[in-house]
Amino acid sequence: MKKVLGILLALASLFCVGTAAAACANNTIIVQTNAYFAPFEYYDGKEIVGVDVDIMNKVGEKMGKKVKFVDGEFAVIIDVVSQGKKADAGAAGLTITEERKQYVDFSDPYYTSVQYVIWEAGNADFATSKAADGTTDMVLWEQLKGKKIGVQLDTTGNLYVSGEINKDEGYDGVLYGSGAVCKPYDNAQLAVEAMFGSDALDCVVVDELPAQYLVQNTKNHSLQCAALYYDAETATEEQYAICVTPGNTELLTAINEVLAEMKANGEIDRLVSQHLGLGA
Repeated sequence: MKKVLGILLALASLFCVGTAAAACANNTIIVQTNAYFAPFEYYDGKEIVGVDVDIMNKVGEKMGKKVKFVDGEFAVIIDVVSQGKKADAGAAGLTITEERKQYVDFSDPYYTSVQYVIWEAGNADFATSKAADGTTDMVLWEQLKGKKIGVQLDTTGNLYVSGEINKDEGYDGVLYGSGAVCKPYDNAQLAVEAMFGSDALDCVVVDELPAQYLVQNTKNHSLQCAALYYDAETATEEQYAICVTPGNTELLTAINEVLAEMKANGEIDRLVSQHLGLGA
């Protein structure tokens, strides 16, 4: 009996390692991320911290489970979570899209963002003007014509820039035929660094808060950023959510309950300010 039991335990162990690591770790919520998207996730020394980490830690407390964040490429998050073998959830400032909904279940949205453009301070090509609200500084897509533009691979910024450079189903992108080039990088920080390297990018397009964080925290270079608009009234708006493996209703329900509580008491906005270095 002991021999048979030992064989069964060994087989179970192999099964957990090879096919269903997340499912076997039933006391731990495994969260796939890309830890270069501050203030939502970033490294503080060797530890991954950020708004999404704080949210998921509250989910863990609610469910009586530990939470483990796993860093990887942004492009694989949806695939990894959809399979449910190596991760239970994905959090990385993920934008809700109809295509992604085919593979994962999304939580309620918890933050609305717009695309921003980052450039080296003093570059007159990116002179800002005011949006229709009279307060928002904006750069128009027209100003990106002929530019070499850095983006983070497979993010909304990547989709927007590529879409405006190309001609698709009768739509001529704003940048179509202008000589503009889209250069994808594994993360936005690498894209910003490429502005001053051999790639000599003119600008980087990335989500609002990561753009502000990079402008504040990039050393040795003076940067500026502003919202990216089609015209004075039309920005590139999107909503963030946390994704889970399809059918994991227990986890999804807990995430939505935590998000509802945090949005109601203003905690998400406070966390955003805190991780941007603006105070608690």
